[in-house]
Amino acid sequence: MGKLKGKKVLITAGGQGIGEAITQHFIEGGADVSIHYYSSELKANQLMEFAIEKGQKAFVFKADLTNENEANLLVEKTVKELGGLDILINNAGSLVARKLLSEMETSFWQKVMDINLTSMMFVTRAAAPYLSKNENSSIVNLASLAGRKGGHPGSLVYSTSKGAILTFTRALASELGPAGIRVNAVAPGLILGTSFHNTHTTKESAEETTAGIPIQRAGSADDVARAVFYLASEYDGFITGATLDINGGVYNM
Repeated sequence: MGKLKGKKVLITAGGQGIGEAITQHFIEGGADVSIHYYSSELKANQLMEFAIEKGQKAFVFKADLTNENEANLLVEKTVKELGGLDILINNAGSLVARKLLSEMETSFWQKVMDINLTSMMFVTRAAAPYLSKNENSSIVNLASLAGRKGGHPGSLVYSTSKGAILTFTRALASELGPAGIRVNAVAPGLILGTSFHNTHTTKESAEETTAGIPIQRAGSADDVARAVFYLASEYDGFITGATLDINGGVYNM
């Protein structure tokens, strides 16, 4: 955990669900944190207070990351408040709602693509010049098992956007590697106890999916946070362009 002491980390959507667990792990690891939120202000502020109590720098910022100017401002404010940037965790994203192809409005397609993919490009583009100033920097992108398998019915655009993140990660690893920036992704499977699955996954669907997982349990936000923390750490400096699947063995490549 001490490997990241003093590192400056930006976590998008860092105040809820998987993002909350990721932020908690980085704070416990001694990092200074910038916690982006859109709706989870209370939890973001609680995490900031926790970091400050531990003697670390912490900053919270509300932004709509589908807005290019707000995404740029988030990065600028982060660098100003923390004094630099070492690690970017691109966690923000949403399924929004389930829609089949026959129900798909062009505006809905674009909305989900913007939330999951375009926003990630905006933040990464703004952050890359600051990350490149360090000898070793890291980006970890949140993809999904849906991006591997295609997801359940009604997740067409979400799954497509998450699949694109896998390619986005590989392409960026090649492009940013010469600047000392490693780029990796994680692809979580069924992670219960988060607002995502509380909203979009029925109890019956969760039970059916869990029954097909080799280790016979669903994942937790902490399972994902530990993997993100590992990929961001200094000691794995030869891993880049990779996606770590976190699904209990239900899908592997």
